[in-house]
Amino acid sequence: MPDFVGVPSTRSLRLGIAGPVGTGKSSLIALICREMADELSLGVITNDIYTDEDARFLRSAGVLDPERIRAVETGACPHTAIRDDVTANLIAVEDLESDFAPMDVVLVESGGDNLTATFSPALVDAQIFVLDVAGGGDVARKGGPGIGRADLLVVNKTDLAPYVGVDVAQMVADGRAARDGRPVLALSRLDRESIDGLTAWVRSVLVSFRSGDHVAVDPGPMAPHFHAGEDGAPLPHVHDGSQPHTHAHP
Repeated sequence: MPDFVGVPSTRSLRLGIAGPVGTGKSSLIALICREMADELSLGVITNDIYTDEDARFLRSAGVLDPERIRAVETGACPHTAIRDDVTANLIAVEDLESDFAPMDVVLVESGGDNLTATFSPALVDAQIFVLDVAGGGDVARKGGPGIGRADLLVVNKTDLAPYVGVDVAQMVADGRAARDGRPVLALSRLDRESIDGLTAWVRSVLVSFRSGDHVAVDPGPMAPHFHAGEDGAPLPHVHDGSQPHTHAHP
C-alpha cells in the first residue's frame, strides 16, 4: 500500500465511471467504497436523468456515510452532464469536497449511455469505462472513445461468463487490441485477485495525481448519433461532439 504521508495537499482525484446501462457501474463504485473507505476519504456523485435511483442504491448499501453520496438529475441525455455542460456535476463535486475536506477521491458515475459516452477532462482527472460479459463477448471489439481511450477498461461480472457463453480471455484480448496497450481489467466481485487489481489501480492513479505526474486525457468527442423518438424515428438533432447543443425531446 502506498504511503501518502507527506504528499502535498490538493483537491481530490476525480474519477469518472462510465459505460452502458446495466454493466455494473454502481456496483463497481460500491465495491471501491467497501474496499477503500477505511483507507481513503471518498465521496460519490451519481447521475440519473429524472431520479436519484443510483444514489439511493449506494446509500442503502451502506458503503459510505449517506451525506457523502449525492445525486445530480441531468434532465437530459446522460452524456450531456458529463461532457457537454458539466456545470451541475462540477458544483456537486466542489460542494462535496468543501463539506468533507480534505478528500482523497470523488467518484462520478455517469448515467447509463452508449459506447461513445466519455467524460470531459474538465470534470474528471481519470475515467473507467465498464463493460460486462452479459452484454456480449463481441462488445469490446466494437471500439469507440470509451473502450479505446478511457484510462481503464473493466470487463465486469466475469463470474457470469459460463452462463452467457462468453470467453472472458478473448473479450479481454479484444479490449487490449482496441486500446493500444492501455490497461484492461477482468473483474468479479467474487474474485479477490481482480478486486485487488482494481484497488491497486486506484491507488496508483492517486499517487500519480498527487505527485503531479498524471495528465487528464480527453478520450475524444462522441461519435455522431441520433436519438430515436417514441415511434422509432430519429429526433431532429444529432451530436457530433463539436459544439454545444440543446435537447428538445417531445
